[in-house]
Amino acid sequence: EDEDVFNVMDYGATGDGLTDDSQAFLEAWEAACNALVEFPKIYVPEESTFLVNPISFYGPCNSPTINFKISGTIIAPESPDVWNGRDASQWLGFEHVDGLKIDGYGVFDGRGQPWWDQSCRYHPQLKQCTKTAPTALKFLWCKESSVRNMKLMNSAQTHILVKDCNNFKIENLMINSPGNSPNTDGIHIQASHSVTITNSQIACGDDCISIGDYISNVQIANVVCGPGHGISIGSLGKGGNYVQVENIRVTDAFFNGTTNGARIKTWQVGRGYVRNVVFENLKFNNVKNPIIIDQNYCFVRDACKEEETGVQVSSVVYKEISGTSTTDIAINLNCSNAVPCFGISMQSINIDSAKSGKQVTAHCNNAHGREVGVFPGPCLQHY
Repeated sequence: EDEDVFNVMDYGATGDGLTDDSQAFLEAWEAACNALVEFPKIYVPEESTFLVNPISFYGPCNSPTINFKISGTIIAPESPDVWNGRDASQWLGFEHVDGLKIDGYGVFDGRGQPWWDQSCRYHPQLKQCTKTAPTALKFLWCKESSVRNMKLMNSAQTHILVKDCNNFKIENLMINSPGNSPNTDGIHIQASHSVTITNSQIACGDDCISIGDYISNVQIANVVCGPGHGISIGSLGKGGNYVQVENIRVTDAFFNGTTNGARIKTWQVGRGYVRNVVFENLKFNNVKNPIIIDQNYCFVRDACKEEETGVQVSSVVYKEISGTSTTDIAINLNCSNAVPCFGISMQSINIDSAKSGKQVTAHCNNAHGREVGVFPGPCLQHY
């Protein structure tokens, strides 16, 4: 037996999918995290299903890296009641763990249906409807960590949250929840720097990827999104806070039947900036709002008044983009009156209507920049 491997079975896990195996996972984690070895590895064997209640794995650990090899299936409790008296916003959390590497071609199944059935978004008439449901995997305060070669399905709410982390890699992930499941974002990043998301397929009921506040240096490449709400920067500035988002690259993405494609969304009350964003080599198939900036987001949808504040959006590049739009407005840049968008560059864009014989248009408001080879267009105001 390799002394660096900590198999959850050796710590009392049953792997029968019915018995609560949480304690075995916590004990295996504790042993691996405190081990005086260079490469501790926690192992969750294949061909077994492990019922794990909401728990957190805490660092810091002794070794600079800790591997969590998950080859089996980990399932969440079926009843929301299990969360009574616990933090209803998460299922599995990793806090203050550096050098965490999750891998192994296994599955996380959030079994979210009972949560969706009582969600306030879709069932506001229920007296006991829930606004907050568990995020499947939360990574808080970490660096040099990664999640690779895994499948996540049916999370009660967001599938993966990365917050206050540096140098985080997500690669070869499959995220799968129904298109009508409420608030089931694929990946949400917040207050983090140097994050890469590559070679992944995301189907969900909210944003495939959403980028929150205080973010820099994000690379998203080779991602398939749909169903879902697209790849969103935002919404930002909700509480009137000072937004700082910069250096975001989204390349080689395919959007299939999504409500949005490349989206930037800010609240009118926000301040601060979003800058240096690149959307390149994107393909849209039957997408509702392929290219959209919405800077007039407020609590009363469609009835926002002009405010004197706003988040400054600048230096955004859209290039090599093609596909079909299910709405008449294929390009919609609705920038702030108080702080117009500037330095918008559009090139080699061709978006047609998904409906034969229909025309698409471009709509710009307070958007300044240059465009070449853009259809529908032209639309930007030149300086």
